[in-house]
Amino acid sequence: MASIRPPAVAGTFYPGDAAELDSAVNGYLAGVALGDGVAVPKAVIAPHAGYVYSGALAAEAYARLAPARDIIKRVILVGPAHRMPFRGIAASGADAFATPAGQVTVDSEATQQLIALPSVVVLNEAHRLEHSLEVQLPFLQRVLGDFSVVPLVVGDASAEQVTQALDILWGGPETLIVISSDLSHYLAYDAASAMDGDTCKAIESFQPDSIADEQACGRVPIKGLLATAAARGLDVTTLGVCNSGDTAGPRDRVVGYGAWAFFETEDSLRYVASAVTPAGPARNTITTAQILERYGAALLRVALTSVIYGLKGGQPFKADPAKYPPALSLNVASFVTLKLGGQLRGCIGTVQAAKPVVIDVADNAFSAAFKDPRFKPLTEAELESLDIDISLLSPAAAMTIASEADLLAQLRPGIDGLIITDGQHRSLFLPSVWETLPKPTDFLGQLKLKAGMTADHWSDNFKAARFTTTSVSFGELGNGS
Repeated sequence: MASIRPPAVAGTFYPGDAAELDSAVNGYLAGVALGDGVAVPKAVIAPHAGYVYSGALAAEAYARLAPARDIIKRVILVGPAHRMPFRGIAASGADAFATPAGQVTVDSEATQQLIALPSVVVLNEAHRLEHSLEVQLPFLQRVLGDFSVVPLVVGDASAEQVTQALDILWGGPETLIVISSDLSHYLAYDAASAMDGDTCKAIESFQPDSIADEQACGRVPIKGLLATAAARGLDVTTLGVCNSGDTAGPRDRVVGYGAWAFFETEDSLRYVASAVTPAGPARNTITTAQILERYGAALLRVALTSVIYGLKGGQPFKADPAKYPPALSLNVASFVTLKLGGQLRGCIGTVQAAKPVVIDVADNAFSAAFKDPRFKPLTEAELESLDIDISLLSPAAAMTIASEADLLAQLRPGIDGLIITDGQHRSLFLPSVWETLPKPTDFLGQLKLKAGMTADHWSDNFKAARFTTTSVSFGELGNGS
């Protein structure tokens, strides 16, 4: 029997009647003036007070999601605990959350991923009366199509623990992150406005340590988002800041509200989420583009050296990470592509980041030259005309898909590399394949054929994961200078 978390604040924080609720949410959204070509946020911060106080400001965030109505399939919903004290982050064991507008399915698979973290536990009682997540759902139900939710209530936890959870479920454009928080509480109007202005500046400048305990009830979720958003290179836009004295309350004792939208950039799509150095686990705040910008020439020399070692001794170059800059000790997956006269001569790579990038490049360069089953081993005579291309991969992110049409709608031509699996069938295309297969239907169909499937194959076991790449070649560097 399905377990449903019933609404706890319908009829108080927002209308309890379905028709009245629909009218209220539609009214708030209709009041948002947006131009054409509005960018869709990757994450938003929205208030969670009663709708008469903060509904119009919340709508400023949610109206921007409408263009992605059929793209966003999963919402990571994070808010502070108000009703019970506990340590860590509380996930839900319910099958769905209900509001007067209907039910929203809980992504149980994502919950299972998160509870592997020591800080995350399934604690239904933390959700039973909590309003910070519930008040966001009617807006999401109105602006999105078919989606699931990962509800997380943050108790006595650290910003780093929130960041860890966000990193695990970050995903692609199918995943939205919503942070629920109000700002200052029960100050006089002018004092609240000043404090909320400081909070706004801290968010705009990605300075989580500048947000004190009294500045936001959802300060820990906000800080967790700011840390990972800054590391990933996201941009932020303030959508509005006000308080209850501006909307439906007196001015002698107000509650502050704010709304912000966070947008992915070209660099953030190539973010290396985490890495392991010889000294042990470490958070990495460098993009693959930055690695190649700073050390691309060094990696190309490593690749060429490994090919030469293969020609002379039949073994790859054994790169010692300690002799290179620390960034080249980070675990990053790579592909090495060899070309002669613009024609493919070998291409081998790794999908999972399992070794320091300098070693991965050396090993893949050797394999591309001598182990690619499509080609004969490289000869010394070919070395002089050889061009080497190195592609660094972002971590692969599993896609939430319900059908082939769903998958095709989520693909970003020219940006996404794609990995597909179904049973024993598995294959990969780098983003560079879009140059010859620019249509998503052709791109996916040819990838299926490469995997040994038929072009029209689909099953309930079909899975897909996306990644991005950043590349450098000798030609781009002036023949290896």
